[in-house]
Amino acid sequence: MNGVPHSQLAPLPDQVPFRIVSPTIGSGAYACIKKAAPLKTETPVFAVKFINKLYAEKYGRIKKKQLMMEMSLHKHIGLHKNIIEFYDHGSDPAWVWIAMELAEGGDLFDKIEADAGVTEDIGHVYFTQLIGAVGYMHSKGVAHRDIKPENVLLSADGDLKIADFGMATLFEYHGKRKLATTLCGSPPYVAPEVLSSSSQSGCKEPGYQADMADIWSCGVVLFVLLAGNTPWSKPVQGWDEYGRPNEFSEYVQSNGRPEDELWDALPPEVLSLLRGMMKVDVKSRFSLEDIRRHPWFTRPNRYLDQKGRLSDPITMATDMFEALHVSFDVDPLAGTQAARTADDMDIDRPCESKLAATQPEMPGEDMLFDWVRPRHLPFSSTQIGSGLAAGMSSTQSISTTNFLADEPSMSQFAATPSVPLSRTQMARRFQDIIPASGLTKFYSGWSMSLLVPHLLEALSRLGVPTPLMPRPEADDFECRIKVRTQDSRGCPLTGNVALEVVGEGLVEVCFVKASGDPLEWRRFFKRMVVLCQDAVVKPEE
Repeated sequence: MNGVPHSQLAPLPDQVPFRIVSPTIGSGAYACIKKAAPLKTETPVFAVKFINKLYAEKYGRIKKKQLMMEMSLHKHIGLHKNIIEFYDHGSDPAWVWIAMELAEGGDLFDKIEADAGVTEDIGHVYFTQLIGAVGYMHSKGVAHRDIKPENVLLSADGDLKIADFGMATLFEYHGKRKLATTLCGSPPYVAPEVLSSSSQSGCKEPGYQADMADIWSCGVVLFVLLAGNTPWSKPVQGWDEYGRPNEFSEYVQSNGRPEDELWDALPPEVLSLLRGMMKVDVKSRFSLEDIRRHPWFTRPNRYLDQKGRLSDPITMATDMFEALHVSFDVDPLAGTQAARTADDMDIDRPCESKLAATQPEMPGEDMLFDWVRPRHLPFSSTQIGSGLAAGMSSTQSISTTNFLADEPSMSQFAATPSVPLSRTQMARRFQDIIPASGLTKFYSGWSMSLLVPHLLEALSRLGVPTPLMPRPEADDFECRIKVRTQDSRGCPLTGNVALEVVGEGLVEVCFVKASGDPLEWRRFFKRMVVLCQDAVVKPEE
């Protein structure tokens, strides 16, 4: 679907029991998200997802019954610290709205380095929280069926929050279990029996156990937490272009012991847990009780207290932040393909229309509304010094230098990333160290007229279709380049490269994901930065 003109949509409902307090913070082809607050006060702030009924059914194949199921199951689940809380819902002839908890910390996986992952302790923190949330859902008879990085968010205190119940199903009610038949999920994270036993697969199998499919997906998420990559494109056996078994086939044939550097890098205790959670035979797959008894799950953790709560979120945030690093020495084209053949896996509704409903700062590829734009910096003069970027003037603005020294995104370009001292001294919460807004951005001293063609050339070198657009004029202060491509696993990846002049001689270049895997978006961002490194402002050595 191409962008939907705002004029074609009915206005948002005005008879709602809350007040909108921000522009759109997220959008898709048929939905948008805004921050709202109770009518009589500015706080507490929550998220409201507005879904256009006509476009949801026409382009997202989402019927009213499915929307009602999402809301009723989310409400049925109830309160859990690691699940986005459901508040209220309503509708008018054109729109459905859902009010829920705002995940102020944004994407968890936006804070994890692609191809590196996190330390074992940090991975253990978030895995135990994930299992706690999934176990609570399952105790209510509800399976999520779409557990993946896009739907794993953070609170301002750094706690994991599961979001988006659009694919959820009730697998048990009053002690009676039923099998699921809908083909849904994201290819790298979906369980193999979902592909082979769903009604769309053409198989005569009766269906699959939705709760056991969740356990498989949690295993893949644990792998990604620690490895920074998915183990395969999708769990289907086959061969690569050279006639060798694909990654999943090798996993199956080796009984969970593939000769792969991603698997080899994981600790033996983690591998033991993963093999149990990711058994192809559902009957022998670990249950939640098996997972909770596993030695790796019960291991001590320096970030957790005896009750399993985060005891030192500031230190954990600092360790996560300082692991984010962009190396300018790597080959940005390694492992890429200029053109990929789309792998058409029909999964109930298009990947590009999926919307993590409570994630801040996540504008969609097909924007219906403007999103919160970066604030202009409080300085106005002079150029940036040669110590920050090659080829710039030697005259340096003190205010510019101070801003860039305190800007969180600058750290990742340093030889040794570190948290700016100003943030360390003032930090009281996880979010004070790692901001909710993405760190996929850089600053440049190049003019718009030079920078935009440079970015378009880099996109072309990565095999990303480049839009036809006029060359920016000298007095233009903002520009947006649409990105619509596939990630390294063949899944859709969309977003925008948003450029804005934020001070004289300084342009902010933000890579804003609309849909797709957050780790894949960061991988894409890093490749673009390396290709455009001559234009990137770097910290002084």
